[in-house]
Amino acid sequence: MAAQIPGVDRPIDVIIADDHTVVRDGIRAVLERESGEFRVVAEAADVPSTIKAVRDFKPDLLTLDLTMPGGSSLAALPTCFVAHPTLAVAILTMREDPEYARQALRAGARSYVLKEAEPAELLQAFRLAVAGRNYLHPRLGALMATGEDAQDGASLSEREREVVRLIAMGHTNPEIADQLHVAERTVKTYRARAIEKLGVSSRAEITAYARKLGLVD
Repeated sequence: MAAQIPGVDRPIDVIIADDHTVVRDGIRAVLERESGEFRVVAEAADVPSTIKAVRDFKPDLLTLDLTMPGGSSLAALPTCFVAHPTLAVAILTMREDPEYARQALRAGARSYVLKEAEPAELLQAFRLAVAGRNYLHPRLGALMATGEDAQDGASLSEREREVVRLIAMGHTNPEIADQLHVAERTVKTYRARAIEKLGVSSRAEITAYARKLGLVD
């Protein structure tokens, strides 16, 4: 028996995950205007309940807020995909940051759309995600295409750039603290912020980005 195609042979089952009731109500209203194309099967207001809802309902689409109580939304995606491998995820957020968009796509999301979007854009992002295609908010796509994003170092503060430079040169946290005349815990804070913004973790990756940014030879 051939599998039914969501949105063609049957409604697209959706879980709406956002910690603000007014946002969930708004998304539901947009979906319910589409003449039975979508069917909201559950709502969730935090990360644990989102994971449980995916396990219980196995929807076609999860609309996911980036910031919710109970943990990291993106870190929860692998668990969601294990529970339901064909799940399509559309991130709906206020964060207009190319690095967040990049991290979301890397984590398996298919669409990244801003909460300021008009209903037509939301529906386009949702439909593309279910169809296995990607959607990026146009301004974010333009920023990523031109390289004007966090990975070119634009979002790093001067002190974060300096810490990245010294890490790439092989200095330890205590050595960096001594050079910058700050506490070691302050260096760790700058390092953590820079790593989060650049989306890297290892010293080799940090060094590669520092070279890309022209911070070291």
